[in-house]
Amino acid sequence: MGLLPLALLGLAGPGFGQDPRAPAAPSAGPEGPAEGPPLAARFELPNGIVVLVAERPALPIVSVRVSVGAGAVLDPPDKAGLANLTALLLTRGTRTRTALEIDRAIEFVGGSLETDGGRDAGTVALAVLRRDLDLGLDLLADVLLRPTFPAEEFDRKRDEVVASIRQSEQDPETVAGRVFRRLAFPGHPYGLPVAGTEESLGRITRDAVVAFHAAYFRPDATVIALAGSVTAGDARAALIARLGGWTVPESPATGPGPAALGTPARTELVQREVTQSSVFVGQATVGRSHSDFYPLVLASHVLGGGSSSRLYVRVREERGLAYSVFSHHAPGQYGGMFLVGFQSENARVREVLSLVQDELQRLRRERVGDDELARAKAYLVGSFPLSMDTNGEVAALLLGVERFGLGLDYPTRYRRAVEAVTADEIRRAVETHWNPLQMSLAVVGNLREAGFPAP
Repeated sequence: MGLLPLALLGLAGPGFGQDPRAPAAPSAGPEGPAEGPPLAARFELPNGIVVLVAERPALPIVSVRVSVGAGAVLDPPDKAGLANLTALLLTRGTRTRTALEIDRAIEFVGGSLETDGGRDAGTVALAVLRRDLDLGLDLLADVLLRPTFPAEEFDRKRDEVVASIRQSEQDPETVAGRVFRRLAFPGHPYGLPVAGTEESLGRITRDAVVAFHAAYFRPDATVIALAGSVTAGDARAALIARLGGWTVPESPATGPGPAALGTPARTELVQREVTQSSVFVGQATVGRSHSDFYPLVLASHVLGGGSSSRLYVRVREERGLAYSVFSHHAPGQYGGMFLVGFQSENARVREVLSLVQDELQRLRRERVGDDELARAKAYLVGSFPLSMDTNGEVAALLLGVERFGLGLDYPTRYRRAVEAVTADEIRRAVETHWNPLQMSLAVVGNLREAGFPAP
């Protein structure tokens, strides 16, 4: 199973958690007093921009990540995809440069400048050699503050997004992921696709993009992380020179309320003429700041976090019922999500679902074994350094640290928090927050072969 569907579910990246099958660390949270060396220097500019700088002088490339609280959660209900489209258009022309001039300037120095729309925030990612940092920051400031959203670029980019949505409809796993989110988050922006739909994109105009940028791209909702051969002092001076005149709008920044918990279980079945079904089962759950976050992360890893997990061993190794199976607990800014996902032959879907239900119930009634818990802790702690191999990974990690208020001594407290979790805490947290009877089910496959009634 590839990474794309997890990204569509909102599971990838420092804001919402990591792919459980990749050797990267989950997010961590504020636990007790600060200890250990800080990840970076942190300061605020006079207009409210938060800046984090990780000085890594041995590496000549500087990575800059900008996170603006202008994500898809702010899309109007009838215009899903507006935030994403706005972010994608930032580099397509400014008051001082055309799209082609922006592309040529960054390519000439061998750098990259990319934008993306996320569920909780929009992002701009810059990577350049230290000697070209001034040019890179000039371009970054230009696309953040002065985009013009040319009409021809708007039409072209919107058509590109529509085409990608149409293409993704051919991937059963992607479709299942969209359906699952809608079931797990009824009435909340987390239930809508970040890219929108073909219908919602048809309702988005260039004027709507201009208005969205004016309302939500603001300095007091912006975090900038730099990692590489740059000092905090140099970063401060460079950013004040380019972004210091960015003013805070009079209206306060707003966002949606938290996602509702304990909503009734719902099922949606989608017929596709395919040989295997894609299935997601799970529910909205507690977010990053809850005291049960770490027990739930460990519970998810024990259940389906890797090749030694219960679901992998029982479903795939012992019975050969699924091509892939995993579980994941993903924190978001407005709530969390727990899910189990698998792909299997249509005729075996019900059998796999029965095993998933059995293992979920077992987590609720039995303590996790000492060996299982030790292996899960060793993996989560041991894999953490792999999330900081490159400057880009460090910068992305810093954005998550700031957005969730984790503290700049996060690596040290993360390890301590993981190692402190007990088997009794895991059982109690699972019993409290994960109820198989309240979990929604999304199935995309050949429903007749799977034994489900055709919709």
